[in-house]
Amino acid sequence: MSNPVLNDNFYSQERVLDAQPMTISGTVNKILVLLACVFAGAIYNWSLLLSGHVDQASAIGIVGAIVAFITSLVIIFTREKTAKYLSPVYAIAEGVFLGSISAYFDAAWRGIAIQAIAGTFIVLLVMLSLYRSNLIRFSERFYAVLMTSLLSVMAIYIIQFVASLFGRGIPGIFESGLVGIVFSLIVVGIAAMSLIQDFWFIEEGAKNLLPKDMEWYAAFGLMLTLVWLYVEILRLLAKLNSRN
Repeated sequence: MSNPVLNDNFYSQERVLDAQPMTISGTVNKILVLLACVFAGAIYNWSLLLSGHVDQASAIGIVGAIVAFITSLVIIFTREKTAKYLSPVYAIAEGVFLGSISAYFDAAWRGIAIQAIAGTFIVLLVMLSLYRSNLIRFSERFYAVLMTSLLSVMAIYIIQFVASLFGRGIPGIFESGLVGIVFSLIVVGIAAMSLIQDFWFIEEGAKNLLPKDMEWYAAFGLMLTLVWLYVEILRLLAKLNSRN
């Protein structure tokens, strides 16, 4: 899916002429705050699991997923009006949920969560470097290809979900075989390329002098992509480890 936050509607705001506008550095600071919130939520729930409170941690993880989903929808539809207040709530709730699933994967393959976190930040830094050096440039053609790829992946996930309701599924792509690994690599690649879109829209938002509170909205948008990237890397590593 294309980022529901950092898209063309991002620029429907008027320019700021008599107040402090959105800046890249300000957005980066907001991203760091949200990352800290995600880690805080994840560490808290993981610590519950390690201390033996499995049922409590599982329940909190489910609540976290629901809260993260609801707050993300509210932010998407209300934009910067609520992003300043709800983005940290989303990040903490998402962290709680990620802590649960990360602990589950780590229990099966020790160290996989740390590897996924490292992989996510490595991809983030690599894509940022490629973007800043103009080796990868955001364009209409880039956007069209990215949208086609995202919609294709979304269609596959929807088909898989519907098929699973009838006890069936798409053969191979969600398993640890070669087809499944190739599919996960493709999805990780698409998630990584989505970061280019996010970088470009954040940079353009600063150039267009959008309101200061849009920094929170932009930071929230980038967090959506990072969470998706982390989950896909985690699933890819799980497939690779299950073959050993």
